Amino acid sequence: MRHEIQAPEGATVGDMRQLLDARELSSVELTEAYLERITALDERVRSFVTVTRDIALEHAADADRRMASGETGPLLGVPMALKDLLSTAGIATTCGSRILQGYHPPYDATVYARLRDAGAVLLGKLNMDEFAMGSSTENSALAITANPWDLATVPGGSSGGSAAAVAAGEAAFTLGSDTGGSVRQPASLCGVVGLKPTYGRVSRFGLIAFASSLDQIGPLTRTVEDSALVLSVIAGQDPLDSTSATVEVPDYHALLGEDLRGLRVGVPAEYFVEGTEPGVEAAVREGIAQLERLGAELVDVSLPSTGYALSTYYIIAPAEVSSNLSRYDGVKYGYRSADGADLIETYLSTRDQGFGAEVKRRIMVGTYALSSGYYDAYYLKAQKVRTLIKAEFDAAFERCDVIASPTSPSVAFKIGSRTADPLAMYLSDVFTIPASMAGIPAISVPCGFSDGLPVGMQLIGRAFDEATILRAAHAYERSTEWHMRRPELVWSAGG
Repeated sequence: MRHEIQAPEGATVGDMRQLLDARELSSVELTEAYLERITALDERVRSFVTVTRDIALEHAADADRRMASGETGPLLGVPMALKDLLSTAGIATTCGSRILQGYHPPYDATVYARLRDAGAVLLGKLNMDEFAMGSSTENSALAITANPWDLATVPGGSSGGSAAAVAAGEAAFTLGSDTGGSVRQPASLCGVVGLKPTYGRVSRFGLIAFASSLDQIGPLTRTVEDSALVLSVIAGQDPLDSTSATVEVPDYHALLGEDLRGLRVGVPAEYFVEGTEPGVEAAVREGIAQLERLGAELVDVSLPSTGYALSTYYIIAPAEVSSNLSRYDGVKYGYRSADGADLIETYLSTRDQGFGAEVKRRIMVGTYALSSGYYDAYYLKAQKVRTLIKAEFDAAFERCDVIASPTSPSVAFKIGSRTADPLAMYLSDVFTIPASMAGIPAISVPCGFSDGLPVGMQLIGRAFDEATILRAAHAYERSTEWHMRRPELVWSAGG
């Protein structure tokens, strides 16, 4: 007998909060419903690399006790999951790589500590491209995650497991990381909301580094309202992260109710170019038109260095990779090859066997860009272009309040269709990388479908002005029904 399995009651964080506060549902019951759904579906979706069943039920029971004593909070008792590059004390943290085999961090990432303090329930750790290097979650050494809308297609990357888990209803919300688009692009491909905060808005302590000047942690959620609730919990200065900013964190949720009258939306010609799928462009242009119908004023803006952002990113990010990943040598933790006859051979064989092809490619590119004789020609020049990209965004924001564009040039593509062509894969992030280079916030919100697969619209904002892009995204979301659509996943009772 076959049954249609529904998302656990209260599909959004806001709805769950009402049910929990009204005592219509306990956190333990809610958590058990999610664990049942993970058991039923994840063999095909493959979002999770670790399911922390016992820890989840322990967290849920603790949340129920806190609520029984009169405590409340937006995330208290709500089940969530984390991308597997966020450190969790005593819980395997793999970064999707063989080289971290057996690694159990001795401490928690700050974002996880804040979620735990808020009473959120950890369901487990989520699959990702190895060390967050990829746009499809095919680079993971552990599994290939499928897109819940079409299991033959990718969920995007590198936070593909995080996006797919939300789309499949396997977690109320998740955290991912975004270096060049790794929250926003999978959010677009999976039809969920993905937010990259301003660099420095959220602590990176406990985030296993890819490119330290670009990495930022952000939520993936069903709705913009949920994203605002999660960001309010994880944002804020952290003494454990010297790059976290001492900037006041507003009540993002309280600011969502404002309308869009007077909001200026910049539309950059450079983001509507040849190579974007026609169905994607049509959906995004209709999304922008809807913003105008809601009262926003459309303004033409120009970001002429956009065409250089991709190549600039693929010099700066690999350069930081070559430095950050030098720590994985088979001596201190993780995988160690048994083939080395001496220390040097152990280093070489451990890294050769422990790293996948994409990680090796980026280490070599980054090492070359930093090498004597090429540093000025490549790395230094790329940093100058990065400064120019930031200056162009600053100039554009003198004329507008948010910038609207496609999130990804395509909908989800078939698994295996781009693995042999790294450049085609890299182009998946062509619209998300510029905001990452400038360190400014951006959000992807569902805006339609093309060929039966979700399309995302990206809204980019000024530094530390997440409130405005959340407000615009929320107003758009409330006026459409794209975020309410769910993939049809069928399961067989008993397995």
